[in-house]
Amino acid sequence: MILDGLKLIALIGDPVEHSLSPAMHNAAFGTLGLSYVYLALRVPQAALADAVSSARTLNMVGMNVTHPHKINILGLLDELDKSASMVGAVNTVKNDGGRLVGYNTDGAGAVRALESEVGKLAGRKALLLGAGGAARAIAFSLVRKGVKLTIANRTASKALELAAAIKRGAGVDVEQVSISRKELTKAIKQVDILINATTVGMYPNINRTLVTAGMMHRGLLVNDIVYEPLQTRLLREAKKAGARTATGLGMLVHQGALSFDIWVGKQAPVRVMAAAAKRELQRQGKA
Repeated sequence: MILDGLKLIALIGDPVEHSLSPAMHNAAFGTLGLSYVYLALRVPQAALADAVSSARTLNMVGMNVTHPHKINILGLLDELDKSASMVGAVNTVKNDGGRLVGYNTDGAGAVRALESEVGKLAGRKALLLGAGGAARAIAFSLVRKGVKLTIANRTASKALELAAAIKRGAGVDVEQVSISRKELTKAIKQVDILINATTVGMYPNINRTLVTAGMMHRGLLVNDIVYEPLQTRLLREAKKAGARTATGLGMLVHQGALSFDIWVGKQAPVRVMAAAAKRELQRQGKA
């Protein structure tokens, strides 16, 4: 879609009003002198099919897809990239000559963010909290990097299904544990990376966490993909335990940069995007 010469890209999800993506991408477009605009559109679950149809009708350049649509959108697209097909979730859509193609940059974005903190991931052990769309992408990317993975999820059947999907798609066995305090504590002792890929601790429920300081150790890197607030309860607890921490901003920026590359065909200005995301967080009072 073109508005006064501007090509349109949109984020669809529910909620989206506090998203940092518009500030991040529009700063990138401005820096590179590109005639694009990025909007956040609230799309309830019942309106997803209509939203995808509208994207076709309006000839939008592409979309980002966030909660709760990353899995449900699969059947509404014309084609899936290998990354999205393997993971079973989409966070990026490109309009390729009228065909809507789904991609997943969440996992690769998370890996880039983690590698910036710890270097090579091969041989490391990680506990992943969650089994939803983002968690699936992260899980596949981690095992493909040689990480020994354990998954914990509130609904055990979803963790088992994800483990089975990883076995089928990547040929790798992963362990599953419950989210009981006892089992999580035991699992955390055996890993050097803990990743929260759930919405626990996200605004407005900022005092919630699945893991507290007494369950962690000093040799741990704790990464929370939640970035609203930037310093989540989980990360505050990790600091009390003497563990290293990484905010969700890294994954957000890197997955966004990869999406940018897909839509525009140019390398994203990552530092510009990171700075814009931080400024928007500060503006919202959540930095």
